[in-house]
Amino acid sequence: MKFEVAGREAFAATGGRPFDGAKPTLLMLHGAGMDHTVWSLQSRYFAHHGFSVLAIDLPGHGRSAGPAPETIPAIADWCVAALDAAGARDVVVMGHSMGALVALEVAARLGARAKALALLGSVPEMKVHPDLLGAARNSNHAALETMVGWGVGRRAQIGGHRAPGSWVSGASMRLLEAGDYAVLATDLAACDAYGGALETAAKLSCPALLLCGSDDKMTPAKLARPLTEALPNCTTSVLPDAGHMMMIEQPDETLDVLADFFGGKA
Repeated sequence: MKFEVAGREAFAATGGRPFDGAKPTLLMLHGAGMDHTVWSLQSRYFAHHGFSVLAIDLPGHGRSAGPAPETIPAIADWCVAALDAAGARDVVVMGHSMGALVALEVAARLGARAKALALLGSVPEMKVHPDLLGAARNSNHAALETMVGWGVGRRAQIGGHRAPGSWVSGASMRLLEAGDYAVLATDLAACDAYGGALETAAKLSCPALLLCGSDDKMTPAKLARPLTEALPNCTTSVLPDAGHMMMIEQPDETLDVLADFFGGKA
């Protein structure tokens, strides 16, 4: 679905069904350097089970025009404007990695319009190693190699996908290679600079889910505890053997947890 946000073209996948603002909206936010395709399975399921889906390409990513906002709060402001432009009313917000930080800020801005929140692969502070940030700024392929090496769990690194011939590491690399190094660097810098997660989380009252992977080396589950404690109404779930890219590594298991959590929200 193409639409305009602040005079620039934006794109959101709707899971194969037309968007209807009268239904509960599920806003799906991708991580740094990625796009809406990371939600391919989950977006289609929820679009056929009571939600209107906006698996959105953030500015400068995928099919949405840039420039990419430079801070997490600025991305959240854009997302709220996108929801208003699309005609969304009641909203469930879901984000992965950088998108999870944005989701926190979006939910806070929506207030009573936010009916639930799901955070995947999230910790309160997502500090980025200077070497990774420098590689992205210098358009060095090592930045992508580092992200795939650390972002994909050990089991998925060597295969093990239920779909024959599918290789999570290779697909993740192609996804990052399709993006722009400058946009990736902006995303990583925004994550590194953001420090408002716990303060924002404490303001929320909607039900929240924190979904972690037991083999997540980028945002380890053990570091997510302060976020769990800061969210007033939070459920935590850990997927065994899943890495940071859980929704691609274990799409069915991820969907099962999300569907159970969102079951009463549509």
